[in-house]
Amino acid sequence: MPVQIAPSLLACDLSRLQDEVQAVEKAGADVLHLDIMDGHFVPNITFGAPVIQKIREKTQLPLDAHLMIENADRYLKDFADAGCNWISVHIEACPHINRTLNEIKRLGMRAGVAINPGTSLASLDAVLDDAEFILVMSVNPGFGGQRFIPSALERVRTLRKKIGSKNIQIEIDGGIKRENTKEVTAAGAEILVIGTGIFAADDYKKRIEAIRQEI
Repeated sequence: MPVQIAPSLLACDLSRLQDEVQAVEKAGADVLHLDIMDGHFVPNITFGAPVIQKIREKTQLPLDAHLMIENADRYLKDFADAGCNWISVHIEACPHINRTLNEIKRLGMRAGVAINPGTSLASLDAVLDDAEFILVMSVNPGFGGQRFIPSALERVRTLRKKIGSKNIQIEIDGGIKRENTKEVTAAGAEILVIGTGIFAADDYKKRIEAIRQEI
């Protein structure tokens, strides 16, 4: 499967959300990434299901919700009803992670596991039969615009070997720019979450095309 580019809407001009969503769709994005933060699991608050429902009305692209929240199980149906296509939950925040993943799939969405930079990859061993994608954080979650943590490359390589022949994609999020996309895809990442690396550009289409050329 070709590498997918997932602009992170947290980095867009939120005062022009509809225009930004439609602009990156027209520019060639594959997926829209939504950072959902609760102020508990991470030190920031963003938006929830009502905003996602409005985004859903304005785009045909898959919506990829990254739940950086506690008690994710309480809200899975809300996000499904709002129109999310993919959901990733943090292994650090979900004590019954296998049950959570299977509930995500039961609700008709792709089920992903997100993992922080300081969490051992060994913690994923028990979910490799339930996860459909794994989101490797290459920054500590909670804020946009952070610098890429270089050790994430080796984590992606190790995870790629751990996955083996299983049909699980690797997504990466945090400090991804045109300049490092070749490295992260060579390591094994297949879905690139890019925030300011796209939305800080004057021309989204040219930036996405340049990223694809790098890959």
